[in-house]
Amino acid sequence: MAITRVLNQRGHLTFKGNLKHTRYGWLRLTPAYSVHLVGEILDQYEVGSGVVLDPFCGTGTTALVCAERGVHCDTVDINPFLVWLTTAKARPYTAQDIASFQSAVHTVAEVVAQNDAPQFQPPLFQIEKWWEPDTLSALARMMWRINNLAQTMQEDSIALLKVAFCRTMIELSNVSFGHQSMSFKASSDLHVTPMLDLLCGREQRVLDSWTQAATDIAASASSEIVQEPRALLADARSLEAALPHNQYACVITSPPYPNRMSYIRELRPYMYWLGYLQDARSAGELDWQAIGGTWGFATSSVAKWKPEADVPIPHRGFMEIIERIDERSPILSRYVHKYFYDMVKHIRGLFSVVRPGGSIHYIVGNSKFYDVLLPVEEIFASLFTSQGFEQVHITSIRKRSSKKELYEFVVSARKPM
Repeated sequence: MAITRVLNQRGHLTFKGNLKHTRYGWLRLTPAYSVHLVGEILDQYEVGSGVVLDPFCGTGTTALVCAERGVHCDTVDINPFLVWLTTAKARPYTAQDIASFQSAVHTVAEVVAQNDAPQFQPPLFQIEKWWEPDTLSALARMMWRINNLAQTMQEDSIALLKVAFCRTMIELSNVSFGHQSMSFKASSDLHVTPMLDLLCGREQRVLDSWTQAATDIAASASSEIVQEPRALLADARSLEAALPHNQYACVITSPPYPNRMSYIRELRPYMYWLGYLQDARSAGELDWQAIGGTWGFATSSVAKWKPEADVPIPHRGFMEIIERIDERSPILSRYVHKYFYDMVKHIRGLFSVVRPGGSIHYIVGNSKFYDVLLPVEEIFASLFTSQGFEQVHITSIRKRSSKKELYEFVVSARKPM
């Protein structure tokens, strides 16, 4: 197993490289990885007429890079919102789609000041923490109008409206992206909002945000899509049941990191507003189904979890790491154990769908639990080797901005001919 170390921090290889004025930056989701990194991998490996696979589609970065380059790509995710977002970002929009969207933007804007207009307000827990009352009311009227327009407008134009709405509602929310995960702004920061409202009016702030989001999205939606990808709702732990065998020439993906970040928690405002979540129970169930999920009741499910005897983790020292974490937190040790238990199942299925000679590239980050460093990249390398992949190589691509020991890596390998 070869290891290449690159110790500098390369910001363009993070979500920061996904420029706001392009399709990649349509929505601000911190866990996204960089378009530049996907491009560098595609430049390095000859895909030819083969198909690329991303088994953890996330925000659709791999799929969109391939779509713009004319490369066939399949991508899957267990989260229906992410499948929808990937499909929306990588669609080939026509001039008529965009014109219809722009006309509807004005129709939606009309209800911002109509206090007696019908509303759609999602059942998001403690929604009053997310938006000021007047802002929430305006957003609820806008979403009601969008849902109403969906009954008569084409799906592609409605997709653009929903993306613009998501961008607007998160920009106007009381949340901060200053850390790795989304959090509520400090109370001292919230005191700025009333002053802004005094200067320009809260309704005007909603309209300005909506207009800017719609302008940006209309401009980037006209960019060329050469080959539309296929986004599927499927479980990454059973790829062999969802995808054709011996099909994929190249796999480029970034699975959820084993760092207890819940993608459902991060995405819940989008998912509630668009109707993908109805209550906390459904959110916890979806997070439990996802690899690495621990939000809501998924935490108690992790606490009860026990591994099956026929799914060992083939890394020397793995069980010692688990035992050391267990000394500080039994539930975290089970969380880490289950994460890689699920990854064993995932990689078994992966081997069956990659074609002979095909390459795989996994962008992963190591983690630290208390004083125990979890060498995620080495464990993935061991999993690939044990399932029959060869030429396993680890490249350190950047230092992450959190703890000093944390880095991001690309773990690459090939399926034998």
